[in-house]
Amino acid sequence: MPRDPERFNEHPYHSVIDEPLFLTKNYQHILALIFAVKEINENQQILPNVTLGSIVYDSYGGRWTYHATMELFDNWKRFIPNYKCCLQNLLMAVIGAQYSQTSLDMADILGIYKIPQITYGSPPEMHEEGESHLFYQMVLNEPYQYRGIIQLLLHFRWTWVGILAKEDDGGRFVRKMFPMFPLHDICVAFLERIKMFYLSSIFDDLSWLIRTYHVSMKSKANAVIVYENNVLHLRLLLYLPQMEIVSTEPKGKVWIMTAKMELTSYLYQRAWDIQVIHGALSFAVHSDEVPGFKAFLQSRNHFLPRDDGFIKDFWEQAFDCVFPKTFVNQRAEGVCTGEEKLESLPGAFFEMSMTGYSYNVYNAVHAVARAFHALQFGRRANGNHGRRNLQDQEPWQLHPFLKSISFNNTVGDEISFDHNGILLTGFDLVNWVTFPNQSFHRVKVGKLDPQGLSNVRFTIQDEAITWHSSFNQALPLSVCMESCHPGDFRQKQEGKQSCCYDCVQCPKGKMSSQNDMDNCLECPEDQYPNQHQDSCVPKISTFLSFQEPLGSSLAILSFSLSFFTLLVLAAFLKNHHTPIVKANNRDLTYTLLISLLLCFLCTLLFISPPGEIICLLQQMSFSLAFSVAVSCVLAKTITVVLAFMATKPGSKIRRWVGKGLANAIVLSCSFAQACICIVWLVVSPPFPDADMHSVPEEIVLRCNEGSPAMFYCVLGYMGFLAMVSFSVAFFARRLPDSFNEAKFITFSMLVFCSVWLSFVPTYLSSKGKYLVAVEIFSILASSSGLLSCIFFPKCYLILIRPELNTREGLMRKKY
Repeated sequence: MPRDPERFNEHPYHSVIDEPLFLTKNYQHILALIFAVKEINENQQILPNVTLGSIVYDSYGGRWTYHATMELFDNWKRFIPNYKCCLQNLLMAVIGAQYSQTSLDMADILGIYKIPQITYGSPPEMHEEGESHLFYQMVLNEPYQYRGIIQLLLHFRWTWVGILAKEDDGGRFVRKMFPMFPLHDICVAFLERIKMFYLSSIFDDLSWLIRTYHVSMKSKANAVIVYENNVLHLRLLLYLPQMEIVSTEPKGKVWIMTAKMELTSYLYQRAWDIQVIHGALSFAVHSDEVPGFKAFLQSRNHFLPRDDGFIKDFWEQAFDCVFPKTFVNQRAEGVCTGEEKLESLPGAFFEMSMTGYSYNVYNAVHAVARAFHALQFGRRANGNHGRRNLQDQEPWQLHPFLKSISFNNTVGDEISFDHNGILLTGFDLVNWVTFPNQSFHRVKVGKLDPQGLSNVRFTIQDEAITWHSSFNQALPLSVCMESCHPGDFRQKQEGKQSCCYDCVQCPKGKMSSQNDMDNCLECPEDQYPNQHQDSCVPKISTFLSFQEPLGSSLAILSFSLSFFTLLVLAAFLKNHHTPIVKANNRDLTYTLLISLLLCFLCTLLFISPPGEIICLLQQMSFSLAFSVAVSCVLAKTITVVLAFMATKPGSKIRRWVGKGLANAIVLSCSFAQACICIVWLVVSPPFPDADMHSVPEEIVLRCNEGSPAMFYCVLGYMGFLAMVSFSVAFFARRLPDSFNEAKFITFSMLVFCSVWLSFVPTYLSSKGKYLVAVEIFSILASSSGLLSCIFFPKCYLILIRPELNTREGLMRKKY
């Protein structure tokens, strides 16, 4: 390769080193080409009587790529473009290059002559529609790999990842990948640009290397995406501790690489340990072991072909030796004998198994040969048959045959292009397993099978993956925060990415059954969260029953009070002729005692299992019984007041005093309550209901009032009667007479009103079966107040002081 003359306008320290460096591993691409051509020429069924030839040029890169491309058209190596004097060296197609920019530079020349170009490496990025009509790609476009990387991260739940991306791609990788991360809840822990530099300028970039090393090693991101052409910069970064530039040992990471990146080494990297990338995962160009290729490498005399201009450079770089006629520099360890074995080389320098790019070269040669075969023996446009004359062949005529080519290679893989000229293939997911002797093994652990950009099928075998030794063969974690366990939910940290969060316990009444839930969920109505709030358990149906302590206690209290009421009624019936019983309307007294007895007994309906009939009887019996009781008390109070008013001389009220008025008061007041109950039954009657929400762990079976307004109307009416009774009795409490019971009625109404006034807030604040218990207790307490305050003083006279239960005794002793 000619060089520009030295101008001495920059310091030699900054110039490119004089001795060329080769990626010896890429020499296999040339051998794959030679092997494929040899295989085709030995197969008379593909190109009979036609010898397939090949010529290899180094593109050199930059402007020298155009020069190397132009040399392809020179049959006599005299660099005379557009001159063709014979048919011995007919250029029909070009295979190359490995790098996308080189392929685009070559296309500038090849496109003029419409020569098919088959790229076997990184696919070029097309900016205009129709620009790729001369390209045939053996590798899928990179967007497929981007989706594959996303699916790989999602598969292992790696949501906190780092990125090392080269600078010279115009930010394409970063520009295309970054919008995909938020869509899948993946965050970027760090992004470091990989600078392109030569060995001569490595010290200028030392500060960048050190900073990048510390950022990547200190990060919690154990999954790092590396995007560059080879592992040169990554290995240099991880070699800093051995160079004693940094003191921190490299931390185990999972390096995720694209198909364009291979494990290659230069001569100066021979002593570098490759185990730092042990366990890396890489998308690789699909390849298979071609029969006969390894035997071809082992049996081939690499020094016999005189036209192989790469063999000497390869041999010296690969085996670190020099040929006798070359200048022996200080690095030489010996003289090349030509008997060195390729299989003795570490895999980073040369592999005996066919690599993905070499496999593409092999398939590309076969595709061209079969397309040329179809061109030779295809149907002429004018309808004639037979073999075409080589003199009539033009490279552009090969395009329709390449586009429609379809065959199975020697491995059995189908080789065909789609309408865009892209090979219908996929990517292998490779796990790099390295060994202390600098050898490594590429283990296929998965496959990326594109079915279109919107449908990518990704398969992986987790058990086949070997992780870095620092992970102890456990699945590496790459998250900003540890997973939130069931029972907790993720709460975003202020000012940080969505992958960084705090684990907060679910609120009461909610649960989370999976890891890393963003919100806690409510259980179905018939279930509730367990103690750890990580699952739902069925609620237990319950109601206030006789079997539980609360229900049995209230039932015993109800029966006891009913029994006392019966004793009082029996005492009054037995002594019905005594003055204390006959005083203030004996019939009202019996009616009051019977209504109180019914009030005590109606509480048993509240302890029964809820049913349609039970629910109707509960509130109606309670309201009617209480209304009769309060009406009797009101009638007694009014009777007392009227009786004292009638004692005044000339009073006209005397005609109102009697049983008729008392009965009228009781019937009218009770009838009004009955009308309210009838309206309640018509509008919205009580019904059995299951309360799912009052008690978190129970389904409370109870009677729903149906219409709360009607329920409070019933209570309000009873309260109104009680207040009227209390007011009348309060004003009549000081009337002088031994038969006056107004003061006892006053106190009983005070107890009654106090109980029911406290009932309302207590009832509203109670839940479940305790709500029913509050109502039962209020009924029992208010009824007990009436029974004790009105009748116990009279029972004292009847049973304990019978001598006072006479008209003279009562007139003499005021109780």
